[in-house]
Amino acid sequence: MGKDAKKRIQQLRKEIREHDYLYYVLNQPKISDRQYDKLFAELKELEQANPQFVTPDSPTQRVSERPLEGFATVRHAVPMLSMDNTYNAEELRAFDERVRKQLAPAGNKQGEDYDYVVELKIDGLAISLRYENGELVTAATRGDGEVGDDVTANVRTIKAVPLVLLGDGKIPDVLEVRGEVYMPTTAFVELNRLRVEVGEPVFANPRNAAAGSLKLLDARITAERNLSFFAYATGELSQPLAGNHYQTLQKFKKLGLPVNSNIKRAKNIDEVINICLKWTEKQPKLNYHIDGMVIKINRFDQRDILGATGRAPRWCISYKFPAERAETIVESIDVQVGKSGILTPVANLTPVQLSGTTVKRASLHNFDELARLDVGVGDTVVIEKAGEIIPQVIEVKTKAAVNVPFEIPTTCPSCGSVVAKDEEGVYIRCSNPDCLGQLKERLKYFAGRGQMDIENLGDALIEQLVDTGLVKNFADLYKLQKSQLIELERMAEKSAGNVIDSIEKSKTQPLWRLLAALGIRHIGGQSAQILAEHFGSLKALMAADVETFEAIDQIGPTMAESVYEYFRNPKNRAVIDELLAEGVKPKQPKMKRSDKLLGKTIVVTGTLERFSRQEAEQAIRQAGGKASSSVSSKTDFVLAGKEAGSKLDKAQKLGVKVINEKQFLDMLGKGPS
Repeated sequence: MGKDAKKRIQQLRKEIREHDYLYYVLNQPKISDRQYDKLFAELKELEQANPQFVTPDSPTQRVSERPLEGFATVRHAVPMLSMDNTYNAEELRAFDERVRKQLAPAGNKQGEDYDYVVELKIDGLAISLRYENGELVTAATRGDGEVGDDVTANVRTIKAVPLVLLGDGKIPDVLEVRGEVYMPTTAFVELNRLRVEVGEPVFANPRNAAAGSLKLLDARITAERNLSFFAYATGELSQPLAGNHYQTLQKFKKLGLPVNSNIKRAKNIDEVINICLKWTEKQPKLNYHIDGMVIKINRFDQRDILGATGRAPRWCISYKFPAERAETIVESIDVQVGKSGILTPVANLTPVQLSGTTVKRASLHNFDELARLDVGVGDTVVIEKAGEIIPQVIEVKTKAAVNVPFEIPTTCPSCGSVVAKDEEGVYIRCSNPDCLGQLKERLKYFAGRGQMDIENLGDALIEQLVDTGLVKNFADLYKLQKSQLIELERMAEKSAGNVIDSIEKSKTQPLWRLLAALGIRHIGGQSAQILAEHFGSLKALMAADVETFEAIDQIGPTMAESVYEYFRNPKNRAVIDELLAEGVKPKQPKMKRSDKLLGKTIVVTGTLERFSRQEAEQAIRQAGGKASSSVSSKTDFVLAGKEAGSKLDKAQKLGVKVINEKQFLDMLGKGPS
């Protein structure tokens, strides 16, 4: 009976995987849902009777029966970069012109032949699936692009995600698949219907529902959400799947990975624009939300030539559909004070639905824009979401019967200090460094998810902490006691404990997060990472002069001056000293700074044994060198691993010295510490 049971179990698993492939990849189901459920039930019954034959890759093992205590983090072997956006045909043509110029060989103004792949921009949550020897081992969210959350248990519940890849023995040992987890519209509607029935708040849109479902600690609940998945790119690969993007997507399908059926190749930018315009009209007919199109250069060797900026590839771009608009009435206008002292007019609106959310407030940007639009209380206005995130007023539809122009403030609404307009700028700014309005916004930013990520420290609590005088700077957050928090409004003992725990946890955030959190003008997350990697410690960074900052690749004169001046300010240094005294110990980059490659420009290509490409480039920067994405006559070395492609060919043609991994390690003196 044992042998017969094992044979039947294997047969049922094979049948179920084939039906999953037909349903999710080919969209050609051959059996009914009831027949599928019958096969699944038989397999489950056989495995329960013969537990010795249960394996992790069985279709019955998708759902973990044990809730997680929290999410571990995963560092992406290849960063998950964001994309630049376009909003019209002219901007798409400008992108194409940049591509053409960068791909043009010397003396050839026409540019090298290239084509595009145009895809739907699925409105979901970006995910990275790591397969080793054909089996799913890890699933991680994008996070900040470098580090994401391990959501493997939840992703395993998504039937569109194969636990084991199909193939003919040619599957790479390591294959990272990038894609989008989304919630079909029908599943979203049903989920909200059920939540209404049990008195729970509904989700605003399918994207929020999908993201929330992936961050549940109990995979059994995630399994009930009927999420789905489309694959659209690769991350780390032990060997290439194909020579271009379109072929890679076709290979995905052969491996059992679902690929959106609406992907098109385009010979030129005119075809790209036509495809985008058609989908602007067709999008409501889909059973999932899309918020635009993604345009990618097809050939991988040309992508290598184009490279990337600090945060986005130069070989792809998104085309965002025109934003949804709505009409409403301005009930009042407030003035907000930002973390840098900028005063921003904000319209308080009669609540209106827009892009799946209820909008009550909208930005008026600045007082010049408010005057240009001539917005007043009582006016009927048109609003839209900029990039589908920030509501903004774009025009006045009907003026109010009594038109009272909004008076531009001459004093700060928070502290009463005199305000002034930026020289040659449009912003009015409060220059009082002790302004409580600015302090509140700086603290909100400091605690934000992209900076120190202090959970449970919400905006309302920060308002109370400042108003009661408990917090007067960043360091005061780390002096807070649980007993002090309990005295505040709507703060129970458990909530107070959670806040203190979150603050304590933030003490060991990476150095770059602390730099970003300080709110230094012109310094965001990407530039903070560059600075952290270059100096390796807060002490070294604070001691640097302007010339040292300016010499860092991607740190321009304005940024250099801003960082230098920030750390020369005695008040700022005093707060940093307090932070350190309260136990804030930012994690240092793993690699130590040296100058073994000082002044050298190195391009990394191919697959290395000891380093991922990102790690190799980090090692170059930490050794004082410049990691470049393209080969030129100014390149000092090309570090070539296995399967090195066009960059190696170009280096050989230009006579650039090619080194292997052993030579690279010799240059460094040692690898990552």
